[in-house]
Amino acid sequence: MKLTMPRFDQAPVLVVGDVMLDRYWHGATSRISPEAPVPVVRVEQHEDRPGGAANVALNLAALGAPAFLVGVTGEDEAAASLSDSLQAVGVTTRFQRIAGQPTIVKLRVMSRHQQLLRVDFEEPFKTDAAALGADVEALLDKVRVLVLSDYGKGALKNHQELIQAARKRGIPVLADPKGKDFGIYRGASLITPNLSEFEAIVGRCQDESELVAKGLKLLAELELGALLVTRGEHGMTLLRPGHPALHLPARAREVFDVTGAGDTVISTLAGALAAGEELPQAVALANLAAGIVVGKLGTAAISAPELRRAVQREQGSERGVLGLEQLLLAIEDARAQGEKIVFTNGCFDILHAGHVSYLEQARAQGDRLVVAINDDASVTRLKGPGRPINSVDRRMAVLAGLGAVDWVVSFSEDTPERLLGQVRPDVLVKGGDYSVDQVVGADIVEGYGGEVRVLGLVPNSSTTAIVEKIRQKR
Repeated sequence: MKLTMPRFDQAPVLVVGDVMLDRYWHGATSRISPEAPVPVVRVEQHEDRPGGAANVALNLAALGAPAFLVGVTGEDEAAASLSDSLQAVGVTTRFQRIAGQPTIVKLRVMSRHQQLLRVDFEEPFKTDAAALGADVEALLDKVRVLVLSDYGKGALKNHQELIQAARKRGIPVLADPKGKDFGIYRGASLITPNLSEFEAIVGRCQDESELVAKGLKLLAELELGALLVTRGEHGMTLLRPGHPALHLPARAREVFDVTGAGDTVISTLAGALAAGEELPQAVALANLAAGIVVGKLGTAAISAPELRRAVQREQGSERGVLGLEQLLLAIEDARAQGEKIVFTNGCFDILHAGHVSYLEQARAQGDRLVVAINDDASVTRLKGPGRPINSVDRRMAVLAGLGAVDWVVSFSEDTPERLLGQVRPDVLVKGGDYSVDQVVGADIVEGYGGEVRVLGLVPNSSTTAIVEKIRQKR
């Protein structure tokens, strides 16, 4: 399956549901309490993170998507902390603040990256469903996807009203369900239960075939557009009417903490669908995102650069021969990491010691080296009949095998000027006896503030000379 990085910046999403604050107290433990056989934690650091529906919105904002959040809080310090954190990352919030009730807080006491204790402060909210529905109605015309983030804490009481309001506008509805009555999500575009939540509804599944059969039955009963069952170390299963089941393996390299993984899944799904991705591709992206977030401690969001790198690994574009679209994606990620992009070009028909030395010098000018090579037709135009000796795919493969080269791309024109305008390297490098103003594309690069550098070549190293020597010997 081909994956690309969606335009999350053009994917507004509305999240409605149970907002909570995840609070962490970090400290060292060095002794056991004399009062009870428990460790004593000397608290040294306090940390607040948005949790529940707020974490879904935070994940969307971290991916670069415009995020809107409707939920219920108390009128207290925890609500203020939530608002400040979310507004700082650009989430638009509409909180129904209920006096006399505490904002839901989950306090975790941590020591040496391990959770020792969790304390929950919560009471079921007496939500004004009509007021919450009015807030949602006011925002639906601004978004492309609605997410119901249901933790069963009382914020969501009018599921069907919200689903129908979105459906009237042609807006997909994604729900992360809770409880033993999935009928409240009837008509949703997609629900994302984990395996235990799914089996609580349909009964124990002995194998994948039974899971699929029961899932398809549930789809029909609830008139759902799709069902995504997240299965921990067994990955995910996507079910859709009229389509074969799609099973995706777990992608986590190391599982450190599964807290908030479901929030990451539904936020990535929602953002990708809002950006125009097809459902299977959106699910595959969500699977990659989940594999990243379970390697982090506590409730966490993944950033767009993190997901982009995962997409690159999936598509094999960390290094090597790339198409233009892959190359631009890789460069965007490298720049997000603060890396300097170096660009050079040529025919590289028969690779020799001069080329290798030159490319090593070029790589030393920055952090990533892009080598653009003329395709076969343009080499013939430039060098004459009989050239190239090696076809473009072979020339690219040889260059990609060099340690100094990060990415290789081909172009069909006689000069790389069009490609330079798209790549916009920080440094354009050329080898030979040139002045900077003689380098093709120098005006383009210098025009946006880039640098142009001319490097020396190893003497007596020339593809043309090698070809001529072979011909003479023959």
